Amino acid sequence: MTAANPYLVDELIAAGLPRREARWLIEEFMPGGDHDAIAALRAATQRRLDGEPLQYVIGHWPFRSLDLDLDHRVLIPRPETEELVEVAIDELATSRVVAPMILDLGCGSGAIGLSILFELRTRGVGATLVALDRSSDALDVARRNALKHHLHAVSFVASTWFDDLDDSLRGRFDLVVANPPYVSADEMASADAVLDYEPRAALVANDASDVPGFADLAVIISAAPQWLTPEGVLVVEHGYLQRDAVLCAAARAGFESFQDRDDLAGHPRVLVARR
Repeated sequence: MTAANPYLVDELIAAGLPRREARWLIEEFMPGGDHDAIAALRAATQRRLDGEPLQYVIGHWPFRSLDLDLDHRVLIPRPETEELVEVAIDELATSRVVAPMILDLGCGSGAIGLSILFELRTRGVGATLVALDRSSDALDVARRNALKHHLHAVSFVASTWFDDLDDSLRGRFDLVVANPPYVSADEMASADAVLDYEPRAALVANDASDVPGFADLAVIISAAPQWLTPEGVLVVEHGYLQRDAVLCAAARAGFESFQDRDDLAGHPRVLVARR
């Protein structure tokens, strides 16, 4: 920090920011102590004080090995989703596929698929990714993140789940991975107001029969087998009250083996299902 920055830290703390966030904003908006940027810093501070998530105010955020550009068009990736990536990579390692094809359903910022692609590349594995989202805005963010990290083995597809995916890809994916909407409307109504800044369609699912927030999960689990190779695996995140529902859906879909895993907090979180 420059000599002026401690005074700015004190100013932002006095305005109501925690010290850590004050330092982050100063480092982001005034990296060289440039006083011409102070207006931008104060505008960013006000956005944060108004309740906007820090990740959107800064405009990027770390996710595993990547620094992802983020804005209000995409969800802010959560730590539980970092665990999903770990599970997916471990499943690919177990399968010993040399050059896996991966489908990231509802890719958003690209956090899941691009992280898998990047980490496989560091291990010398040349994977191919299809990143799919129904939101063209989200796809724009994901494209930017792919370019930012020099990840070129990616195709971007505008589609609601599998609806507009090319039929020639049926039976070709070694991994289908997803973090779909799984929050019910009732849960969203009582959730932290900060979630209102994120795209509702990426969070909230319609109810499926008597299972709140399960509609999108039901579609993905039932349709995934026809897009997977004979040894392919589905890895999908879900809500902590949906374990029984995802296991029943996997059985109905005809998966040969499936299990549901807890996250680090001990909550049911990730379905792993193999053809």
